Amino acid sequence: MNSLLLTGGRVIDPANRFDAIADLLIRDGKIAALGADAALQATPDIERMDVRGLVVCPGLIDLHVHLREPGQTAKETIATGTQAAARGGFTSLVCMPNTSPAIDNAGTVALIHDRAKRDGVVNLFVAGAITKNIAGEELAPIGSLKRAGVVAITDDGHCVQNNELMRRALEYAKMFDLPVMDHCQDYSLVTEGVMHEGRWSTSLGLQGWPAAGEEMIVARNILLAELTGARVHCQHLSAAGSVELLRAAKKRGVPISGEACPHHFTLTDAAVAGSDKFWSTDGAGISGFDPLAGAPAWPAYDTNFKMNPPLRSARDREAILAGLVDGTIEILCSDHAPHCDFEKEVEFDYAPFGITGLETELALSLMQLYHSGRLALPDLIAKYTAAPARLLNLAKGTLSVGADADVTVFDPDHEWVFARNETASKSANSPFYGWPLKGKAIITLVGGKPVWREQLESVAR
Repeated sequence: MNSLLLTGGRVIDPANRFDAIADLLIRDGKIAALGADAALQATPDIERMDVRGLVVCPGLIDLHVHLREPGQTAKETIATGTQAAARGGFTSLVCMPNTSPAIDNAGTVALIHDRAKRDGVVNLFVAGAITKNIAGEELAPIGSLKRAGVVAITDDGHCVQNNELMRRALEYAKMFDLPVMDHCQDYSLVTEGVMHEGRWSTSLGLQGWPAAGEEMIVARNILLAELTGARVHCQHLSAAGSVELLRAAKKRGVPISGEACPHHFTLTDAAVAGSDKFWSTDGAGISGFDPLAGAPAWPAYDTNFKMNPPLRSARDREAILAGLVDGTIEILCSDHAPHCDFEKEVEFDYAPFGITGLETELALSLMQLYHSGRLALPDLIAKYTAAPARLLNLAKGTLSVGADADVTVFDPDHEWVFARNETASKSANSPFYGWPLKGKAIITLVGGKPVWREQLESVAR
């Protein structure tokens, strides 16, 4: 089935500045009509679905996920990762190249496309590596990667430290009209840091990771973007200084952008100290979110709160939120980074960085940005649809007539608890199991076909 009439929902399409109660007609996998004519054009054989009380929007896009295939399929596969995406309301993903082998040549790109066609349930786009084997020493064949179909280049999981090499990468990327997405981490400043450098790293006896380790590379990227004219996108921003640098650069027209992940604007470094210490350094509760209201207890040194970049201070968290509100940070994403249980069940120092996020990012974003009153719903949706599609030149993120019928239907008010045994991901390294969440994907359509459908009778409408 790839023809459907959705009736009575609140249709929000930021790309076309459309926000109204309306019907949406899907025919043969394409958007056929929106508004008053949709029901009139629907033939009797087309299924009708009443979505009153729900939000209908373009299929959500996550431009920063790790699907671990090839080579690390004990953690995740294209099949399980795309199933998790569908449950979370996402119809398009961009997978990162730090696989085994790295996605640094046309052959590996072709392999990913083949696996995605065979096993994936949502659209999968590929980011190629900046350098061979993401080692930061020699440029990957950027032109060949572009011809193979990559939509961006990045060494995510690593950061190119050689500024001259990064400059040449930007120059080549500009020739091929590819954005460069950069994991901003200065190794000489970060050294062996495992959590944010501050009060809690000192209290816990863990090696600190200064915010300057991110800000230094953000500043570098701004200078190189200004020099070369290439589009640079700073990944998973976490520090207040990074937001300030980005804000000033965008005001003077530098072709630079940034993204934020829900864990960085929901949690702080105090989470590493355990649930009874979940407070900012000035003793005030964290605004917009009460982590102790129904959340389960967790111990200090829980490795599910270890990610790269790390959770930072309450000041940094507020700066990320402010950057999202004023448009400095244009895009939301998960940095979905699955790991096996045995990898995380070690001392904090030795655990790998990263958490899963595809199934919780919509709810956390709604809670922190929409339900808190910081952002209107169309503005939030734009950060998951029109903005990533624009950055990557994707023909997605819109409900325009003739566009692919990738559609997300969600209930922004549905309250639920994320259960470990309900995840579609192969890994379970999330800090949000057992947490009360608000907002849930109800129907996910890819090319007009349902790839996820919540039991509507279980949804409070």
